[in-house]
Amino acid sequence: MTQILFYGVPEGCSFGSIVALEWSKQPYRLSRIEMPETVTSAAYRQINPVAETPTLRTSTGEFISESMAILNHIGAGAIEQGIAFRQGTKDFDRLNQMLAFLNTTYFSAYASLWYALEHVSDGNEKETLIAYGRTNVAKAHEDLELLLGNQQWLLGDKPTLADAYFMGIARWSHFHKTASYADYPGLNKLHQRLEDDAAVKFAHAIEHEKEAKSAGGFAGHISFDDVLKIALEAV
Repeated sequence: MTQILFYGVPEGCSFGSIVALEWSKQPYRLSRIEMPETVTSAAYRQINPVAETPTLRTSTGEFISESMAILNHIGAGAIEQGIAFRQGTKDFDRLNQMLAFLNTTYFSAYASLWYALEHVSDGNEKETLIAYGRTNVAKAHEDLELLLGNQQWLLGDKPTLADAYFMGIARWSHFHKTASYADYPGLNKLHQRLEDDAAVKFAHAIEHEKEAKSAGGFAGHISFDDVLKIALEAV
């Protein structure tokens, strides 16, 4: 059974999981989930009760949610590709430390901006949320610039799952018109290096429904309805 990633559009952080799958060279399929329409539906909640993307249907039929869990699942099968490390090693701990920072600090910095966009009409409340969000985003970028230091990639001299996840979130800066990468030389170089990567270009094309050329194990799209039917039949 080929694993299936349910990725959210527009601008889902699941972008990073697509990049990771491409780097892993593992066979996989994609299922496009419109947000908020499909992701909040009763049907989607059958596979992810909290109504979020990404969700991964593994090769053995289980469903995994949350980006960190999905990335580590992908990474466990991609040690030889160098994007992840064996549990118990120093590098594994370093990778999970960086993934945790990206998940708790970098990702969360945008929370008030997303809330203001999706749930608040114009007025003082929206202005306050946006100002608060911009302050958080600036601080998160400052911290990540320090963690990156003089390295080419977040963990050193080669890309890992952390860089894939970073790219899934990094696009939000432009989307929300917040931090400018020109103010963060190291992150600016990392961001451009990733934009030039074939897997990132593939993920962009997938999101925007353009012709996408996979350098990994992409085996095509499958509709959510078809996946759900298969999953329910297997129960």
